[in-house]
Amino acid sequence: MKLINNPDRSQWAEILKRPVMNTENLFDTVRGIIDRVKSDGDRAVLEMEAKFDKAELTSLAVTEAELKDAETLVDEKLKAAIRLAKQNIETFHAAQRFEGKKVETMPGVTCWQKAVAIEKVGLYIPGGTAPLFSTVLMLAVPAKIAGCKEIVLCTPPDKEGRVHPAILFAAQVAGVNRIFKAGGVQAIASMAYGTESVPKVYKIFGPGNQYVTAAKQLVSLRDVAIDMPAGPSEVEVLADETANPVFVAADLLSQAEHGVDSQAMLITTSEALQQAVKEEVGRQLELLPRKEIAEKSLANSKLIVVKDMEEAIELTNEYAPEHLIVETADYMQVAERVVNAGSVFLGSLSPESAGDYASGTNHTLPTNGYAKAYSGVSLDSFIRKITFQEIRQEGMKNIGPAIEEMAANEHLDAHKNAVTVRLKTI
Repeated sequence: MKLINNPDRSQWAEILKRPVMNTENLFDTVRGIIDRVKSDGDRAVLEMEAKFDKAELTSLAVTEAELKDAETLVDEKLKAAIRLAKQNIETFHAAQRFEGKKVETMPGVTCWQKAVAIEKVGLYIPGGTAPLFSTVLMLAVPAKIAGCKEIVLCTPPDKEGRVHPAILFAAQVAGVNRIFKAGGVQAIASMAYGTESVPKVYKIFGPGNQYVTAAKQLVSLRDVAIDMPAGPSEVEVLADETANPVFVAADLLSQAEHGVDSQAMLITTSEALQQAVKEEVGRQLELLPRKEIAEKSLANSKLIVVKDMEEAIELTNEYAPEHLIVETADYMQVAERVVNAGSVFLGSLSPESAGDYASGTNHTLPTNGYAKAYSGVSLDSFIRKITFQEIRQEGMKNIGPAIEEMAANEHLDAHKNAVTVRLKTI
């Protein structure tokens, strides 16, 4: 990890650079796969599965028999953990239900909003080296609470054509309606446009590699909504001299093992902590099964010392991390000043892993600095708000002349007339 001490403000932009993920240079390749799926449906997806996932499939849908088998293949301890996580995610997201109220903006004019679920949503769940069954819960549970009528899930199978049983079990627990064996670009295209097997959805959620990210970007240009822009995962620990270097190192490594392009950052006011964390990262790294991945990720990672907490908070808000862990003596006061972050973990006993799995908050979060403008996935991600208005006789008398005046000055005479004909009747 790179050690940086008391950088000048002019160096901040360079220091806070993320690993580059240029999806634009993949667009031609990705567009070709999307077009094949649009024209050839299931046949194209089956061919792509054989080519990219090395799985020879005869059909895409996961069968009832496979779902029942998953029940027996998942360890009872993991089942209990999944159920506990599901309960906490459900509790947290259910509390976000929208309660619209009618507002009388002036006598005779009443306006209100109604929350309506997105009827059909698609969830993409990566497989590969780390099958993300936790992401199934993070996406399907709020979708179910929102009232989405059709929850479709796509995930890549292994070379034997099987989906990881924990993904299937989590999908059943969370209320997914239909599950398909499709990964990568072909999965995104299937949900965006529909095939003989896979239904077309209105919004696609979920993380993925650079090809999946590029596919989501392309289909979102005109055909389907997506959850948010995505990039490699990241964590920042904001710490003072009271932080435990063992905890800090463990938190940095828990992010580094995600992938070779992940980024882990420490911003601290203590040079002693910087040195202790560096040594502890080296010690813990040797014990990790995913050491090779974490080691490459650490090349993108930095341990930064700044002069005081004021500067540490400013640098943090400029970075806008996906995950932020605050390990300081006065962490609640520091947290009040955080304005750019995806999800924040407070105190020494709140590791990022808690939010990744079971505390109840959502782990689908904005990366790559998008936390300056985007929120993470929440119940709102699965609903739309429709506005209503009712104008009665008194209301038309009150606002009608103003509407006529404004419409006339915008030279929209038909707009004006729509009010004038009504005013003549009251």
